[in-house]
Amino acid sequence: MALPSASLLTPGRVVPPAPLPAAEVARAGAPFGQSTMLPRAAYQDDLVLAWEREHLLDGWVCVGRSTEIPATGMRAESIGRSGVLLVRDPDGTLRAFENACRHRGHELLPCGSGSSKSRAIVCPYHAWSYRHDGSMIGAPGFRDMPGFDPSTYSLKPVRSQEWHGWVFVDVSGQAPDFDGHVGQLKDVVERYDAASLVTPVIHEYDVEANWKVIIENYQECYHCPSIHPELCRVSPPDSGDNIELEGNWIGGNMDLRTSAATMSLDGHSEGTVMARLDEVESRSVMYIAVMPNLLISLHPDYIMSHLLTPISPDRTRIRCSWAFPPEVAEREGFDPSYAVDFWDLTNRQDWSACEAVQRGMKTPGYEPGPLAPSEDGVYHFTQLMARAYQGSGHAG
Repeated sequence: MALPSASLLTPGRVVPPAPLPAAEVARAGAPFGQSTMLPRAAYQDDLVLAWEREHLLDGWVCVGRSTEIPATGMRAESIGRSGVLLVRDPDGTLRAFENACRHRGHELLPCGSGSSKSRAIVCPYHAWSYRHDGSMIGAPGFRDMPGFDPSTYSLKPVRSQEWHGWVFVDVSGQAPDFDGHVGQLKDVVERYDAASLVTPVIHEYDVEANWKVIIENYQECYHCPSIHPELCRVSPPDSGDNIELEGNWIGGNMDLRTSAATMSLDGHSEGTVMARLDEVESRSVMYIAVMPNLLISLHPDYIMSHLLTPISPDRTRIRCSWAFPPEVAEREGFDPSYAVDFWDLTNRQDWSACEAVQRGMKTPGYEPGPLAPSEDGVYHFTQLMARAYQGSGHAG
């Protein structure tokens, strides 16, 4: 089986192996049909999550939809080991900074919160203030301080990139260029015109499961006949194929049944098929995992995305959003519940299963099991993780 050309580690960066048994990681990296799931400690150990935060969650990471940061707005997110402040100028330019005041390091905005209008960035601790471009406006009590130069206390910038309506940041400053990160995914997403979509609904879930358990669940429908009767009524669980293209992502599609226009409880749609989709795209749903924390579900008439934030080894915060074409979302009387209700139900079925997996892996006799023939998407993910866990012993 061919694998996508991707690596979760930054090329040229020396990374130690993860604190996991090397033999168990090697078994997870064996050829398809011979491999097992990742070592159980990968889902449960604080030291493994600390390693992931330092080496996997500090490169290009998604922090949400572009529409969540309006002109003159701000939003702060927790990324890896630190926080990032996202700020949009009145002219629409997005910038990202370390979420720390240059005085005593106080957070400029609590992570997970936002502001729709802000004339300036003001630290809530001692009121040091900054412009939207990060330059300092002033510091109370320092005006007559000899040698104090406000120009040397600008906020620390963070690399950022807007891509098809999602915002990504690289807190390490060392990740490869963003085009290389997404690779050929741009060709898959292009015709959905995702940057123009409106996001009227966002749900947040706290799931008592490791972030990797959630991605693995997303990468297969082997479980669908057991726990998703509603999904199986509108999409055959054994349909579709996984895609193997370049980039730091994995994914595949599933067909819609002939009686269904989209993924909803009865298959009907309150929207319209997006204008530029081809015949296959208008009759299928594409499921994509953009490493390491964004899940995108491309439907003919809407896009759902899941943003994963690991809180602890056995807890993940998920921000789920539904986006629709503006001519649909802004139509008088439009009700997005046909899509939201279906996926809220399906999501909760998945979260319950993921939490049961997390609990089951804690039993004394648990050993990583093999993958079924239909779990090739899971295999793609575990291979990426196994390679990353093995580290890189040298630069270049």
